[in-house]
Amino acid sequence: MSELLWISLLILASAFFAMSEISIAGSRKIKLRILASEGNNKAQAVLNLQQDPGAFFAMIQIALNAISIMGGIIGEQALTPFVQQVIGVVYQGRLLDEISFMVSFVSITSLFILFADLIPKRLANVMPETVAMRLVTAMRWVTFFVMPLVFFFNAMTNSVLRMLNIPMQREDGVTTQDIVAMMDAGAEDGSLQQQEYQLIGNVFELDTMTIASAMTPRDQIIYFDVTDSSDVISKKIIDHPHNDFLVCSGSLDKIKGSIESKEILRLVLKGELAEIHPTQLDKDILYLPETLTLSEGLNAFKVATQPFAIIVNEYATVVGLVTVKDLLSSFMGELITPQDEQLIVQRDEKSWLIDGLTPIGDAIRALGLDDLPDRGQYETMAGFVIHQLKRLPKKTEYCVHQGFKFEVIDLEGVRIEQLLVTRIDV
Repeated sequence: MSELLWISLLILASAFFAMSEISIAGSRKIKLRILASEGNNKAQAVLNLQQDPGAFFAMIQIALNAISIMGGIIGEQALTPFVQQVIGVVYQGRLLDEISFMVSFVSITSLFILFADLIPKRLANVMPETVAMRLVTAMRWVTFFVMPLVFFFNAMTNSVLRMLNIPMQREDGVTTQDIVAMMDAGAEDGSLQQQEYQLIGNVFELDTMTIASAMTPRDQIIYFDVTDSSDVISKKIIDHPHNDFLVCSGSLDKIKGSIESKEILRLVLKGELAEIHPTQLDKDILYLPETLTLSEGLNAFKVATQPFAIIVNEYATVVGLVTVKDLLSSFMGELITPQDEQLIVQRDEKSWLIDGLTPIGDAIRALGLDDLPDRGQYETMAGFVIHQLKRLPKKTEYCVHQGFKFEVIDLEGVRIEQLLVTRIDV
């Protein structure tokens, strides 16, 4: 009975060390840091142990190997005579000793595998942080008591790793790929809503998409010319009720300044003509290069007081205009974009209407595509079609990619206004 008691204690001890090993190794640093920031001292202790795990793992291996050896010795002595008596009832041949030993060995090994290894490790793997925080204090005490052996084996391990030029500490930096993988997992199990998933995904594209993908193109900019009559100015304000308008001399490349529409409306309310007075012009115009990323564009607006920025190319030619709302819409999407201004409208299960200026990333997510070819060569879906056709398309012309047909259905001059995207049944 004493030997069976010892076997039970060894199994419990082995389970204890196995759970400690898996839980410490499997605990997520992000979750532990959150708990530590909330004042959980045990979470901080686990983090400290993960930071320098050499002594801990040396202690674990010493303990597990010692327990395995003791379990084999005690188990064989405890079970073999009993097994021999049981088998002897039906067999008394010359192989009785060997068979009894083998049966007792398999029995002890099975007990250790099941109760000292598989079950505790499964539990520790399911809730690693909880188990680690419960056992970390005991682990530190055990490590302290076997410190001489731990120091010796840890020093030997470090020497071998240095000789092989292998890092002795794991890298726990969180990369973009790690966060994306966590997002995908959260979206799959339902803990992350689809809208949240898309929003976070858009944020990661702020450093990859240029500001040109969010701007209003040059040919769509509404501006006042210094020679515009009162009637022309009034009609532009009525047809395009913007807060601010550019004031130019002849063309967009000769900008004189900007004016708030309320300044002109104030004149109209006084019974005066809708005119532009030089004193009303704000000549402090923010210019940004078209090569800026969306993230850099947002940073530029942080220190600027202007409500919009003029986008220019390397030749200082105006190519577009962008507002803070345009930049926010690039990753906030439908959260701040009215329904009738959405760039992607799904008609049915197999077709979508997509605006030509739709950013590539939005279209990829909406259609469930893996990617688009040569993605760095264009910013919008119009650019994708032009890239695929290798020329400016005509109405009804199309290209096919990954089982989708991209057809031009609306043109404004040579500019692609709208695409009809249809999933093709293969």
